[in-house]
Amino acid sequence: MEYNLKRLVYAGICIMALFTACNKKEEGRLSDAEILHQNQDQLTEVIIYDVFTPPVASRIYAYSSLASYEAMRFAKPGSPSIVLKLNGFKALPEPEKDKNYNFTLAATKAFFTVVHKVVFSIDSLKGYEARVFGQFKKSLPKETFERSVAFGDSIGKGVLAIAAVDGYFKSRGKAKFLGNQNPGQWRPTPPDYMDGVEWCWGTMKPFLLDSASLSANLPAPPKYDLDTNSVYYKEVTGLYKLTKNLTQEQKDIARYWDDNPFVMEHSGHMMFANKKITPGGHWMGIAAIASRQTNADAVKTAKAYAATAVALYDAFISCWNLKYKYNTVRPVTVINEKIDNNWMPMLQTPPFPEYPSGHSTITRAAAEVLTKMFGENFAFEDTSDLKYIGMKRNFKSFIEAADEASISRVYGGIHYRFSVDEGAEIGSKIGKTVVNKLDL
Repeated sequence: MEYNLKRLVYAGICIMALFTACNKKEEGRLSDAEILHQNQDQLTEVIIYDVFTPPVASRIYAYSSLASYEAMRFAKPGSPSIVLKLNGFKALPEPEKDKNYNFTLAATKAFFTVVHKVVFSIDSLKGYEARVFGQFKKSLPKETFERSVAFGDSIGKGVLAIAAVDGYFKSRGKAKFLGNQNPGQWRPTPPDYMDGVEWCWGTMKPFLLDSASLSANLPAPPKYDLDTNSVYYKEVTGLYKLTKNLTQEQKDIARYWDDNPFVMEHSGHMMFANKKITPGGHWMGIAAIASRQTNADAVKTAKAYAATAVALYDAFISCWNLKYKYNTVRPVTVINEKIDNNWMPMLQTPPFPEYPSGHSTITRAAAEVLTKMFGENFAFEDTSDLKYIGMKRNFKSFIEAADEASISRVYGGIHYRFSVDEGAEIGSKIGKTVVNKLDL
């Protein structure tokens, strides 16, 4: 109840801000780029509320952001289509020549046309959408308003046609994945022993990667071997010792990048979810920060969201394909069974195999895209998580932020160092693939 109230208050504030700004004289209204930012903010709130898994959240961000860009790009003649460079997409509708459109309105309609089909809590968006479309309706000729809405809707439906055959619906309703008891193999972890999440996500159709690049030439993890001289045993004991002596800075880093929507809080016999932003949502927030900080126009803003989302989506598919291929046991299982049955990691272990690190893979992929779009030495204050966990941090570059996100999983006790290093490596390859194939 308390969470819902806070959420309603936040949504009300956003709506009031939009209403107030749009009722000022024309030069005082929200910029086109800011409207796109607020659209994304609303989506993030719904994703958190609906508790989508991180891979599914990346899919939601990807299709909705692509639809937004494909409508918005016509505001700047010559802006290339992104979807024509993706696997399986066909040309989307284009605006009629010599007709007036408001492409920010069209992009907003395209965005929400997709969102309505990929989230659950549609009712929570209706007030915001009514306010946004109402302001456009007041300021535009009827014909322009209706033409723009129809165009945006056609873009959204064209994107949804591809989403309908990407493998998502086949992946629903699969049997639970519980791993196995073989040495070195993943099995459900404490405290809630959930089954493996999205175990067949690797079968999803990626936007840019081909079947060969899904594995990204990733080497197998060190062989499970508890001989005291083995590489694996040294990794286990090294992690154990590190987590027993974390500095406050390391604890802060671990907590800051947790972004785990599966965390369950326990109080006596009570159990409740502590809802958080997803890892992909965190980096969509960083894309917003970069766009705002550079005063990016609406077309570049829409492109930053779309390109970042494409990188996140393909990175999740590749990473999950590898996770369930190797099915590597989590540190908490090994340490509890072989070293210290009272040890618990600082962070709650997410319910899927250990290798490679998902955070390391997707954050580095996103960082490569944002680096290309906004620069190598782009210093920024990351406030993406501020309203959720009350923390913010400063970084000198996107790569520095990704590196910190990666090592945070070691500090949190949920990944080995080899897993985060290899995850960052394949994430970098995926990000650079996105940069090259989209000609960013």
